[in-house]
Amino acid sequence: MITGKTVAITGGARGIGLATARTLLAAGARVAIGDLDGELAGKVAAELGCVGMQLDVTDRSSFAHFLDETENQLGPLDVLVNNAGIMPLGSFAEESDDLTRRIVDVNLHGVLLGSKLAIARMLPRRSGHIINVSSGVGRVALPGAATYSATKYAVIGLTEATRAELADTGIDVSCVIPMIVNTELGAGLVRVRGARTVQAADVAAAIAKTIEKPRFDRWIPRSGRFLYLSATLLPRRWAEALGRATGAARVLATPDQAARGAYEKRVRQL
Repeated sequence: MITGKTVAITGGARGIGLATARTLLAAGARVAIGDLDGELAGKVAAELGCVGMQLDVTDRSSFAHFLDETENQLGPLDVLVNNAGIMPLGSFAEESDDLTRRIVDVNLHGVLLGSKLAIARMLPRRSGHIINVSSGVGRVALPGAATYSATKYAVIGLTEATRAELADTGIDVSCVIPMIVNTELGAGLVRVRGARTVQAADVAAAIAKTIEKPRFDRWIPRSGRFLYLSATLLPRRWAEALGRATGAARVLATPDQAARGAYEKRVRQL
């Protein structure tokens, strides 16, 4: 049941985070969104009728303040959605060290930090749910976003480990695993033959369903799980051939640079 739950969403002013806020508000949740762009978070929150504030997920004091204010204004934290993430594309060998650190800081350290802070609030009540947003390339790596893929693999590993660690505490830990999503982050990507592009609202619906019926992972679309199993169960040579045949190997390696221009410029300046 979602009605009445207090939910905090990182990266909530755009894309999947924004769609999730809309979906959960419509379902009766009390929602707070945090975003590095505090001005946009405030504007979006005013339009939605929720709480919005600036949040740097890589900074402990900023994240703690976000969760403190969420609880001060909305009540004890029931659900944390670790959604904030960035995906600049390009050759790993040519990726600057600063950009590598930034991807890891946002996509992994942000989830680690948020999870620690949320668990500290949830343990005394023996109740709560942490939902981590990973990616299909957190299960099947593709060329063109090596560091991003590494962080998303790590998020799934973190979800597995913390879920086991918290098994008897009343706290659930889950991950959602979207394939290509029609958001600014997913702009200009090559489409995989036989796989449909999903909308941010589809991911939001999956997050809502995970809150209502907790489980370890949820793929969006569900066919993504089949592609993952095919890639892992087949001999590597066959799996790589399948990736070439379906176009999966080109998804991140040969994007439409013009379509991604604005996004790439913004995330590289963070």
